Amino acid sequence: MCKVYLLLGGNLGNRENNISLALNYLEKEIGVICKKSSIYETKAWGLRHQPDFLNLAVEMKTDLKPLDILKRTQEIENLLGRRREEKWGARTMDIDILFHDDIIIQTKELTIPHHLIMDRMFVLKPLNEIAPNLIHPILNQTIDQLLKSCLDTLLVKQRIT
Repeated sequence: MCKVYLLLGGNLGNRENNISLALNYLEKEIGVICKKSSIYETKAWGLRHQPDFLNLAVEMKTDLKPLDILKRTQEIENLLGRRREEKWGARTMDIDILFHDDIIIQTKELTIPHHLIMDRMFVLKPLNEIAPNLIHPILNQTIDQLLKSCLDTLLVKQRIT
């Protein structure tokens, strides 16, 4: 079994319900969710003039290879109404593969670890909640260290439920 970290997020439709549905689909299609972070509300990154996102990170155990996970997460996104019309545009659901054990992949289809982890506060805060000591296999720093040195000033607020 491999350990995989994913980031879920969306800013269209019923955001909470979309996250709940995505988590259910992930358990059916990918593996077992071992940990999940709180939900964080985040201003849009990239294209800023759009609704706020809800994001959370999950740790999963799976037997699937990275490209199989990518295929299944994209199918889940599509089931939840994702339309790929504009880079960094508004969406009902986005599921990014952040880490797959300590594998490093750089292909046209997939980059693991995700290449923008260290630049995105909305990734680092929820990931730090569930895996502060996880070491980035390229940067050789923990998630907590990356969070403390991140220059992103985008507001990322933990939601109290």
